[in-house]
Amino acid sequence: MDSLVAHGVDAIFGNPGTTENPLLDSLADYPQVQYYTALHEGVAVGAAKGYTQACGKVGVVNLHVAPGLGNGIGMIYGALKGSTPMIVTAGQQDTRLRLREPLLSHDLVAMAAPVTKWSAEPRSADEMAATMRRAFRIAVEAPAGPVFIGLPVDVMEQETEIGAELPDGLHLHPRAEPSGLEAAVAALLASSSPVLIAGDDVAAAGASAELVALAERLGAPVWHEPLRSQSAIASHHPSNQGRIPFEAATVRKALAGHDLVLLIGANLIEELWFDPGPLLPEGATVVHLCESPNRLAFNHRADIGLVGDLRDAMQRITAQFAELGGDAARALAGARNEALLSAQQAQQEAAAKAMSKIWDVRPMTPRRALHEISNALPEEAIVVDETITGFLEVAALFNFRGPGDFFSGRGGGIGQGIAAALGVQVAQRDRPVVALSGDGSAMYSIQALWTAAHCGLPVIFVILSNREYRVLKLNLDAYRHRFSAESNRPYPHMDLVNPTLGFVDMARGMGVEGEQVSEPEALTAALRRALEAGKPYLIDVIVSGTQ
Repeated sequence: MDSLVAHGVDAIFGNPGTTENPLLDSLADYPQVQYYTALHEGVAVGAAKGYTQACGKVGVVNLHVAPGLGNGIGMIYGALKGSTPMIVTAGQQDTRLRLREPLLSHDLVAMAAPVTKWSAEPRSADEMAATMRRAFRIAVEAPAGPVFIGLPVDVMEQETEIGAELPDGLHLHPRAEPSGLEAAVAALLASSSPVLIAGDDVAAAGASAELVALAERLGAPVWHEPLRSQSAIASHHPSNQGRIPFEAATVRKALAGHDLVLLIGANLIEELWFDPGPLLPEGATVVHLCESPNRLAFNHRADIGLVGDLRDAMQRITAQFAELGGDAARALAGARNEALLSAQQAQQEAAAKAMSKIWDVRPMTPRRALHEISNALPEEAIVVDETITGFLEVAALFNFRGPGDFFSGRGGGIGQGIAAALGVQVAQRDRPVVALSGDGSAMYSIQALWTAAHCGLPVIFVILSNREYRVLKLNLDAYRHRFSAESNRPYPHMDLVNPTLGFVDMARGMGVEGEQVSEPEALTAALRRALEAGKPYLIDVIVSGTQ
């Protein structure tokens, strides 16, 4: 507990159990550390992940022995894919029982190892301080991510004279080498059509302003990675092109015509389906800027690779480009920026026409529902999104100004949204938090509603109920097309009916007020009631699905 406090920890998310009693019993002596109880370990991990992303502090989770760790592993995987620094702990049985295989026992270190950066278990109280110091360092070192510490109950009760070690004054982000920066700037000056792909690392590094300045200086479009946790660039900025596709062929198509690709961050392109051919366009110069040496040019080629602090490197590239490029480069960038603005205006006009065609469809389409929600929310609202098939609509319709306005999950595991919203609300007490989720995703972590009520977290849970796993239907269509398995058969086991899920009833059973909305015109009033309630509130929105 002294180690946690020394490292600035003020919140623990967990699901208590017998082997966690030493930690729980210590909480009374550490009033500066709040414990948030979840009814499922996955919810605790998801909440800690949201908390970490929303405030920048290392999240701490306390799980219960082998089954509890197993329940949390899916969410830990999401934290690993999202480069989220977290300390995941689990109580372990008394080490003196190790050779007798006690109840609930297993090799926790081995269980956690595949989904964490480091997995360890101190064997004596003398090892505790050093273990915790190392855990925090590894968690925040690029690429950041979760670490696991097993806590045997007898070790937690031992005495030691070795006190908590204060955080090291570490400077973990070196400056990019000048020669590499010069090569990158020279390549940019020689390019007639550069394009940027920026990842979550930009937002996590607090480098969004530098990204925008670089994009505007180059007159370059900016794509973001397919599954993003945060917003690296404002959603309505003319340079913002949305998410890069999931398949190599469509990635190459999206980047066609660009002779230079500047990658900023670690895991930027994740493929869903196999396509033959290279991931990036042949003939284009590829420059990769990353904070982690072991992720540089790891999944794709790079002609120029730079390791260094993202803010510093982008500032230096922008300054050198402006200095060396002069008026000619400024004029070319201005023309490209004008073209991006014109393209954005044309897209907005096309989107408005498309909206008019589905305006009166009943049940309302997800796009119409999200349109109403985006217009009804106050500017200071934070959106935690797990609409999955509504992701593109959320990105287009909501005005996210940059990091801190939007959060989502990585790794593809569902159930992250409403769990993460708890942690985001803990981190941002003064801002309204709205969790957008599909009905299928919500059922993976529906226990989050109880934690919101129990801990007084006024999250607004908006469930878009199409009563199906829509993403699976779309992926089945893609599978049948890609593998020439064309079929007029129905979608097997992908409908959430018989019985229909009753979210308002479920919410009421966990102490959360709620209502169901089936008409788009009623959404504004429902959201107003939710915002004025000052406590958790659920809105079940009936939307159309895939027939």
